[in-house]
Amino acid sequence: MPNLDSILAVILGGGVGSRLYPLTKQRSKPAVPIAGKYRLIDIPISNCINSSIYRIAVLTQFNSVSLHRHIARTYNFDSFHHGWVQIWAAEQTIHTTEWYQGTADAVRKQLFEIKSTRAEHVLILAGDHLYRMDYAAMAKFHWETGSAITVAVQPVLSSEAGRFGILKRDPEMRITRFAEKPSEPGLLADLVSRDDPQRPYLGSMGIYLFNTDVLVELLESTTYQDFGKNVIPLAIGHYPVYGYDFDDYWEDIGTIRSFYETNLALTRSGAKFNFYDPQRPIYTNPRFLPGSTVENSSLENVLLAEGCYIKDAQIRNSVIGLRSQVQSNVKVFDCILMGSDYYQQPTENDSLPALGIGRNSHIEGAIIDKNARIGSDVTILPFPPGTEIDQDYYFVRDGIVVIPKDGVIESGTYIGPSR
Repeated sequence: MPNLDSILAVILGGGVGSRLYPLTKQRSKPAVPIAGKYRLIDIPISNCINSSIYRIAVLTQFNSVSLHRHIARTYNFDSFHHGWVQIWAAEQTIHTTEWYQGTADAVRKQLFEIKSTRAEHVLILAGDHLYRMDYAAMAKFHWETGSAITVAVQPVLSSEAGRFGILKRDPEMRITRFAEKPSEPGLLADLVSRDDPQRPYLGSMGIYLFNTDVLVELLESTTYQDFGKNVIPLAIGHYPVYGYDFDDYWEDIGTIRSFYETNLALTRSGAKFNFYDPQRPIYTNPRFLPGSTVENSSLENVLLAEGCYIKDAQIRNSVIGLRSQVQSNVKVFDCILMGSDYYQQPTENDSLPALGIGRNSHIEGAIIDKNARIGSDVTILPFPPGTEIDQDYYFVRDGIVVIPKDGVIESGTYIGPSR
């Protein structure tokens, strides 16, 4: 049986990320901060390391500087270790001058690099999902079944079948049919794979393990752009394709609403996902910051990162990111403060509000991106769900106010529904 050293992990860095805009205004989706101190890319890379898969390539093309910087600072194996994490950026070659056109096209354009690793298997992963998974168990299943392609699948509620690529699987675990976001009742009835009236379907998680020769053949013989919509349905009729069960926490961080709710869920007791596990931790950049200082404040259900200063504040159901500065008489409810990349220096321009949240401000139902400067006596309140607004200095997505990275909100500003 092959071993884990035969696997190359390829993490898709994502495209423009329009559904996460403005969080993707200056960064790629996998570089978006999560849980106060991590970035989304830390999830699949950590899962690989914890699964003893040490050859990892990250495919990038859009707003990728901060992602490159984070990976370079964080994932450095020592000289006695055979592993590496490499950036494979979109590039012009004598064969193509185009950007990546989809998930499959991105991998197709890097087939030369994939072949040069001489890996026998390629694990395709997304860079914007939150979950903890043992890819070694998936690889064992792949080898034992004699699969050419293994797709990680998860039970799906009847009410949510239209959101996923739904796979039909036979009793031998082999996938026999695929439908992208099905809605027609007759088709849905034919796609039932589980004896569970609440979760009768199996949805693709966008995690694929290929035999390398099969991956190369499929991509070189077609111009298909997407794995889920094109490549996997084609492969089902020509290769043994199996579905590997994963029935644990998994969340696609695809929209501002899902990003917001997923972060706030981490602040609650008994959260379904825990970033710390003594056997399978999530890794990130070790910043060596001091512990946070909290003076005369009330904190309830708060996920607090390092290096923060909080004075005379009320904070509830919120994520407080690295180096956050919250001044006196501030109320922060149901918010994500991403913090700052640096501390303010005494010589900085005094005409701007200081980094962080100024005095007497009330911030509720908002996402405050990194390095934002919120002045004193500022009020930010959520809008009704479904509200979409674009302004010069703030955005509203599905009712959630988003202050973009490096944003400045002058003292006395009111952002919210009409009073």
